[in-house]
Amino acid sequence: MTGSIDPRSAIGDILDQQAQRFGERDALVHVETGVRYTYSQFRAEVDRVARGFMSLDIQPGQHVGIWATNYTEWVLSQFAAAKIGAVLVNVNPAYRTGELAYLLEQSEASALVMIGRFRAPVLTGRSSDYVAMVNEVVPELKDSRPGELSSPQFPNLRNVIYIPPPSEPAAEPPAGMWAWREFVERGQKTSAAELQRRQAGCNPDDVVNIQYTSGTTGNPKGAMLTHHNLLANALYVGDGMKMSEDDRLCIPVPFYHCFGCVLGNLGCVTHGSTMVVPAENFDPVKTLTAVAQEKCTALYGVPTMFIAQLGHPEFAKFDLSSLRTGIIGGSPCPIEVIRQIIDRMGANELTVAYGLTEASPIITQTRIGDPIERQVSTVGVTLPEVEVKLVDPETDREVAVGEQGELCTRSVMVMKGYYNMPGATAAAIAPDGWLHSGDLATVDVDGYYKITGRLKDMIIRGGENIYPTEIEEFLHTHPKVLDVQVIGVPDERFGEEVMAWVMLKPGETATEAEIRGFCRGKMADHKVPRYVKMTAEFPMTVTGKIQKFRMREIAIEELGLQAASLIETA
Repeated sequence: MTGSIDPRSAIGDILDQQAQRFGERDALVHVETGVRYTYSQFRAEVDRVARGFMSLDIQPGQHVGIWATNYTEWVLSQFAAAKIGAVLVNVNPAYRTGELAYLLEQSEASALVMIGRFRAPVLTGRSSDYVAMVNEVVPELKDSRPGELSSPQFPNLRNVIYIPPPSEPAAEPPAGMWAWREFVERGQKTSAAELQRRQAGCNPDDVVNIQYTSGTTGNPKGAMLTHHNLLANALYVGDGMKMSEDDRLCIPVPFYHCFGCVLGNLGCVTHGSTMVVPAENFDPVKTLTAVAQEKCTALYGVPTMFIAQLGHPEFAKFDLSSLRTGIIGGSPCPIEVIRQIIDRMGANELTVAYGLTEASPIITQTRIGDPIERQVSTVGVTLPEVEVKLVDPETDREVAVGEQGELCTRSVMVMKGYYNMPGATAAAIAPDGWLHSGDLATVDVDGYYKITGRLKDMIIRGGENIYPTEIEEFLHTHPKVLDVQVIGVPDERFGEEVMAWVMLKPGETATEAEIRGFCRGKMADHKVPRYVKMTAEFPMTVTGKIQKFRMREIAIEELGLQAASLIETA
């Protein structure tokens, strides 16, 4: 079990401690590539990567971006950066040029670790050529020597490290980039004693990770999360599933998201469990193969992932008898899906969790043994050390049991703030430490919470949070667009899809395809509107406020989405 793990520690120290305790047990298995590390081997490889970072003169507090799918190198970079006191900056693999440029500039990244190409997974859009995009965003890179990048737009960025495809480990890196192998070998210039001294200087309250979350005012905000924030969340959520060194967790969710890197990677290390990574990105057959082959006892996923596995024609071929527990989260899940996860997949101790990036992320979780009615109608009870209150959004006064209010939380897991955004931080976290979630909820007499709506105008598509304002502001740059409103509409596969209502300037004409084409390549594919409606007016109140709920009702009727709407609200 968890034994002597103290979440008020530095991540590198916890890894060392677990390597001492569970040295010969599997720490990380990447099924697609065949990589397999015991805890002793994993710690040794993390140390090599940490020394590699130090050889590039990456200092404590400097930011290291990572733009990759679920590669082994992602996990190694996560723990290596933590060991040297650097701050890992997660970059969404679906980002396009505009989003990459914003993140590199806003985060003041000193280094970027990246793969060459993002192969389109089952549940998302097309492939991305990362090398072409980074060269477009940082044109100076291809004419630079590795480690000597000088860019006026990104003055902090000096190093770009290239992770080769697993099928070509000796592939030459693109111009201006370090090869991963060369970067790690450079670490020999840094002694183990130097790494130990650097690691000893890490404080549990230091920021160790910046995760970007889309904002209601447009551009994403970087949530600054500390060693203590993340270790506490990983520990308590794992405890909620009764995780131990005997568990093997299948992690098909993306590492860039807190579901993968916190609840997955850190959740395993804090419990001595095994990280089992099925593939570079989600595929239902590869996930089922990993569970069966590696005898996984736990499985993570958003509803769309579980639906894809349960609905696959080869599902019955896989022996899933080892499954015991897991987490489903990210968006509301129909009761029938949870029943099937329990009955057909055997995850009798499945838990449902709710949270947000700013809270590291989980705030509430159902308990093992809760009746299925609790699992499908609530998001559980608060984690240890977590306070929650529901307040009237207008008055900020706490509401009574059973009444709807905005969910606010206060705990050791609330972020330090948004990087370089003091105004946004002050708007999100009250002076007394309460973080406003923007979600509406109720609580019953037994302390079980139910999410009932959103104050934020957020869309959740396949577990991805999408904020309409970001898309609206971008579409306003289209020369033909006068005004635009973006809403979420129900979808049977993804839960919600993006729809744009577009008002054109007088005398202009445009097609739906033209509007979508304007977005493609400039923003992540999951943000590109699936539906576009040309309109001369928006539904409004008598005071001139736009009624997005009415737009949604009209869209459901016009697009024939009544069946999907019933599924979403089941």
